[in-house]
Amino acid sequence: MIAVWSLRASRGIDVRSSSLSVLAAAVFFALGWAFYNAATTTVVFLVRPVEKAPGAIDDPPVSPEGEARAERLAHMFGDDKGGAVRLDGIYESDDRRAEQTAAPLIERLHRAPIVFHAAEARAIAARALHEHAGGTVLVIASGPALSQMVRELAGDVAAAGAADDADVIYVVSIPSVGRAHLAGFRF
Repeated sequence: MIAVWSLRASRGIDVRSSSLSVLAAAVFFALGWAFYNAATTTVVFLVRPVEKAPGAIDDPPVSPEGEARAERLAHMFGDDKGGAVRLDGIYESDDRRAEQTAAPLIERLHRAPIVFHAAEARAIAARALHEHAGGTVLVIASGPALSQMVRELAGDVAAAGAADDADVIYVVSIPSVGRAHLAGFRF
């Protein structure tokens, strides 16, 4: 080591600046590695409550078709076979159909959902991202609350306006670095 130092010094190479360069490169590599390992992606599934029974009441129950769709949703997210998505949080709006949509899944998972008022949709979106960073969340919300959450999470106004289909699951992938991505699937 002394021979290399003497050789560099005799050729006019500044040993201190090359040592600092190596040290700076090592620090930047360590910071980059730590940043890469800390990067996470939160996935939020957004679903409208299932079909309602015919009638003119303000908060109608689900229809028989809606009950079957709620069971399918419970199978998708609550199956013990290993193919189901592991949920870190379940949020439901405070209307009857949202509760009835989530009921089969809640029963399968033996977990209590976080119930919220439609007016709190923006705050709930932020809460879900904060409390479940890097995790997977299911949100069952109706009408304007679902549209507002899609807009808040994905920033996509066009898709937020189209959030009226009861048979669509919206998937928002929110990386800790970069922009969110939105996809919709029929179930």
